[in-house]
Amino acid sequence: QVQLVESGGGLVQAGASLRLSCAASGRTFSTYNMGWFRQALGKEREFVAAISWSGISTEYADSVKGRFTISRDNAKNTVYLQMNSLKPEDTAVYYCAARYGSWQPRIANEFDYWGQGTQVTVSS
Repeated sequence: QVQLVESGGGLVQAGASLRLSCAASGRTFSTYNMGWFRQALGKEREFVAAISWSGISTEYADSVKGRFTISRDNAKNTVYLQMNSLKPEDTAVYYCAARYGSWQPRIANEFDYWGQGTQVTVSS
């Protein structure tokens, strides 16, 4: 069982940066592939970024590639999402997710555990 708690969201202007954190409970965090997804109001949940359990593999949605960076610190049971050059279209609730097993980074239904989400609002 893994519990995930996101933090770091907020209201920023376009062009600003934010760093989201996701703290995980449990001793097996280092065995989980981790992902970030987001859901804007009235839209489907979409993949943002993912990182493998070892940190060696990462993957990004085209819409955030070059602006967002996912990382993890297994010693701290935490995964991060550094978001730079934020745009109004990045406004959404951001969710952290954990998957035990094979590398399936873009498929939300493949993730086993989810956090409660943190709101990111980018004003123009």
